Amino acid sequence: MTEQPVGNSYRFDLGPLKVRFTFDSSSQGTFVVEEGGGLAPDGHTETVTLDLRKIRDGLYLNSWTEASGATVTHVEDFANATLYSHVTVDSTLYTFTGTITEA
Repeated sequence: MTEQPVGNSYRFDLGPLKVRFTFDSSSQGTFVVEEGGGLAPDGHTETVTLDLRKIRDGLYLNSWTEASGATVTHVEDFANATLYSHVTVDSTLYTFTGTITEA
């Protein structure tokens, strides 16, 4: 798997929540909700401003705020194809662990 996310698209599978995410640049990403799991409508597409921080090769801390006010914080471990996600929707925190695959 490519360990440099910028310019690449990935599928984030968090169980009930499945998203296709494209890193347009180091400061912008676009996502499409494939399955919203009750947190977002299926098919929802949005471009967001990222705070993408490289921790080490293949490991990134990534966060953004969506137009709805939802906040997302990820630890994206491309080297091990693992994603740790914290999503806050309407003041409720959801925690997921899932997988990353290249789209």
